Amino acid sequence: MEFPPENTRRVAMLGFDGLQILDVTGPLEVFSLASRLLLEQGRARIPAYEVLLAARRAGPVASSSGLRLVADCSWDELGRVDTLLVSGGAGVDRTLDDGELLQWLRWEAPEARRYGAVCTGALLLARAGLLEARRVTTHWAFLHALAEMAPAARIQPDAIFVHDGRLWTSAGVTAGMDMALAMVEEDWGRSLALEVANQLVMYLKRPGRHPQLSATLAAQTAASHGRFRDLMDWIFEHLDADLSVAALAQHMDMSARHFSRSFSEEAGVTPAKFVERARFEAAQRMLVEDDLDLETVAARCGFGSVETLRRVFHRRTGMATAAYRLRLQREKHGDQAGPSCPGL
Repeated sequence: MEFPPENTRRVAMLGFDGLQILDVTGPLEVFSLASRLLLEQGRARIPAYEVLLAARRAGPVASSSGLRLVADCSWDELGRVDTLLVSGGAGVDRTLDDGELLQWLRWEAPEARRYGAVCTGALLLARAGLLEARRVTTHWAFLHALAEMAPAARIQPDAIFVHDGRLWTSAGVTAGMDMALAMVEEDWGRSLALEVANQLVMYLKRPGRHPQLSATLAAQTAASHGRFRDLMDWIFEHLDADLSVAALAQHMDMSARHFSRSFSEEAGVTPAKFVERARFEAAQRMLVEDDLDLETVAARCGFGSVETLRRVFHRRTGMATAAYRLRLQREKHGDQAGPSCPGL
């Protein structure tokens, strides 16, 4: 496939002092790498994407970490772009009162083929009045702030990114890379998006509905300095093994009663619930990313039977496994039908 010169797609990230550096570099690297791979594979004669950073003026822009990026141009010099994204970061608070920027966003964002925000950049879009009656998300710690700024927005609190027509918004930091991968998939197909994810050594290409907060990660965090840290890692690697309390206690050379009590105190969850959550979250990923039948998913995740998998899924999501897969397929192809959260 050839890509005519006039179709090079310009991807611009809007930055400001105090931006989160990964909000900028993560998504832009996804587009840049996709462009390089297409050239190497002979699928494009010229770069598929041109990436750049725009700020109040061309030159250094300080990030929240103290490192500086160099803006290619000012907002006013940017011109027409294919994809316009707004970065997040601690500097958003100061930028929310920048009337010139907000007016520029009102005029220019709707002119792009697609536009959106990474992390708290959604607050700038909200202040500019671009999120009303739209499905959106942001970093979990700023969902209430977003709801206050855009009371008519249909906030999706659990999503890592949301695609509503031409508008895209994502949760914090690395979720912006997942959103960029979804954009590459929209433009060039799933195989290229997965190849980019592999090149970037991403654990998986997460769908938008993937939860922002992992229950098993929360337990791991609680037990990060305790005696069960290595056991938790072992559990993730052996989900299809016998993970009963008795088996895990034997693995730790402890009595079942002492193990169960100690694990619960340290992790904030019982061993049985931790195992079920780990298996459930693994099954979620497999149902989304892999074209596997339910028998294989149930076996690999240690549920023992499809019926057990279905019961756990229904209890945790209120949905059947088939309905869960169908909803994600609809979202992937731009069908926005289905349940949404009107607020928080």
